[in-house]
Amino acid sequence: MNRTRKEPGQNGEPRREGPREQRREAHRDKPEKPREAKASAGSVQSVDRAVSVLEILARHGEAGVTEIADELGVHKSTAFRLLGVLENRGLVGQAKDRGKYFLGAGVLRLAGAAAVRMDISQEGGPVCRELADEVGETVNIAVLDDDAAVNIMQARGPASVTAQNWLGRRTPLHATSSGKVLLAHLPTTLREGMVARTLPRITDHTVTGTVALRRDLEAVVQQGFAIAVEELEVGLAAVAAPVRAHDGKVIGALSASGPVYRLTEERLTELAKRTVAAATELSRRMGYGF
Repeated sequence: MNRTRKEPGQNGEPRREGPREQRREAHRDKPEKPREAKASAGSVQSVDRAVSVLEILARHGEAGVTEIADELGVHKSTAFRLLGVLENRGLVGQAKDRGKYFLGAGVLRLAGAAAVRMDISQEGGPVCRELADEVGETVNIAVLDDDAAVNIMQARGPASVTAQNWLGRRTPLHATSSGKVLLAHLPTTLREGMVARTLPRITDHTVTGTVALRRDLEAVVQQGFAIAVEELEVGLAAVAAPVRAHDGKVIGALSASGPVYRLTEERLTELAKRTVAAATELSRRMGYGF
């Protein structure tokens, strides 16, 4: 007599799941990672690999796609895509005759921005101390920091009567001699955008009007220095001159400051000449004029 074979699940018999079904169920029960988290992880990995490419080229001088892919442990197509992005940004270049890649001018541009602060501090130290000893006042070097001037070097002369430390202090561009030097030499569009803002009046002598400030900045460019008398602090006067890099770009301002009872109009005129001479020497040390 033939017996009909019962399939699992018939007549109330529980169906037994095979390994394939169990894997499917396990996959369904497993919570999926949000797409944003996956994308973020992928982006971080891409950035990490791109930095690694730059480090490889810095170490070897130049390298081909295969070499870079081997060091990264990725497929050649992945290495090629990374190199393509970096090349588009100017961070790597390619020798067309050899197919090798090397660090591009973009890396030098980025490195140069960081090096400027270090170089001007290093080269500016002796110049600051010499000028401070010569004129007897407090001498500072300031650089542009977004929409302010920040002092990165200071030397006090023998006649300095204040113990105030200006190092690391951010000061408004429109109210200081150093700030006016930096502001006057910004690209036109950027400078006009800052001048057109509503500027705070810090003392009764602070220049805040657009027309008046424009006139001041034009004078700075024409005469080669800036003067600020009690615009930041009552009782304080200062004069500043531009410091230039090898390409002529203004990268900082050298200033000398002191009390107004000592820095008379005649004294400020003499101080301006000496400050300009010192700033010219510092610019020479930074490679300008060669």
